[in-house]
Amino acid sequence: MRLTAGSMTRRIGTAIIIASTAALTAAAPATADTIVYPATLHDAFFSTPADIADRQPGDVLAARAVPPPLGFPGTDAVQLKFRSTNSHGEPISAVTTVLSPRGAAPDRPLLSYQAIINALGLECAPSTALYAANPLRGIREAPGLILAIQRGWSLAIPDHLGPNSAYGAAKVGAQITLDGIRAVQRHSPLQLAGSPVGLAGYSGGGMTTAMAAVLAPTYAPELDLVGSAYGGAPMDIGEMAKGLGESAHPAFGLAMAAALGLEREYPDRMPITAQLNEPGQALRDRIANACTNEILASGAGLSIADVADPEVGMSLLESPSVREVLIENSVEQVPAVPNAPVYEWHSPTDVLIPLDSITTTLRRYCDAGVPVLSELVPSPDHITAAVIGLPGALDFFDGRFAGVEPPSNC
Repeated sequence: MRLTAGSMTRRIGTAIIIASTAALTAAAPATADTIVYPATLHDAFFSTPADIADRQPGDVLAARAVPPPLGFPGTDAVQLKFRSTNSHGEPISAVTTVLSPRGAAPDRPLLSYQAIINALGLECAPSTALYAANPLRGIREAPGLILAIQRGWSLAIPDHLGPNSAYGAAKVGAQITLDGIRAVQRHSPLQLAGSPVGLAGYSGGGMTTAMAAVLAPTYAPELDLVGSAYGGAPMDIGEMAKGLGESAHPAFGLAMAAALGLEREYPDRMPITAQLNEPGQALRDRIANACTNEILASGAGLSIADVADPEVGMSLLESPSVREVLIENSVEQVPAVPNAPVYEWHSPTDVLIPLDSITTTLRRYCDAGVPVLSELVPSPDHITAAVIGLPGALDFFDGRFAGVEPPSNC
């Protein structure tokens, strides 16, 4: 598409709007028992239309062309707002950013990539973070994702934490992911209606990807999913919470953020805020709109005992309502299995996620006849494994999009 000076100016203006992450409406001052929701972005594109209940999951509510993010040359980009469903079956709006090779063929492969979003702030979501001026607030996997574009695929990157930035809520993230694919395929200018589809992600994005793969057969059975690939995925969020919260841990901030994110999604079943002591309330307020680095720094070296009465804090994980929420959002606990092949990777020395939950989940898939290829990558830590494993995931999809027999080491 040839750009005129006027259209280029409009596109640059759109980029400036997207990148202005400081343009937020502050939430009301929090009290001790207040659930703190994220500040609202000053961008009407993210608003929810009044008639959303009349729309179907995956219906496109709005679309806008945006410039390609830095590092994605030769790429066309569009953002779609679409109708999805929260964990309670209620309508919500969500956004996905679609990147395509310029001049790409119709019905090319489509990869929905669920990025790492360890965040409680809306400005940390991919639709904004892809354009962040501060690289520390950008998408960590972005340099590797250009490889998918170079293979001629389109890439959909959903804001899978949803309008409340409900970090830790894998069910709503999975539904947003699947509805985002529906929206992409219904948006006719993209010419992706007949495309084969893959799901991929790492860490929290891997958890969402794994959940989307098991929900797809019932939630979006019409989608032509050829496979899912995920790495470093917390398959049981309850076990991960125990591992990060029982004693002082450098990544306790992630556990705290997940608890607050789940409370946002399940305010009547996750009474987290009411249990916080004064330091816990202060930590809540510090990270209420924070991205990964701020969350990690704010919670480093803490434990549940530092933010709540230790007896109440640990027993809360075993309360019936909280257990129900944790089970609902833990892939290991969901009895369904994917209806397409799986590629999984992780570091054998990853201390951030419960590795036994990965083994148990994949064994169940194998027993159900799902082709699973699980690989250990030579990485000493959680984050490095993301980079090392991504090329293998892309190669996995080369075979799936080509219709080759899926590999398995079940």
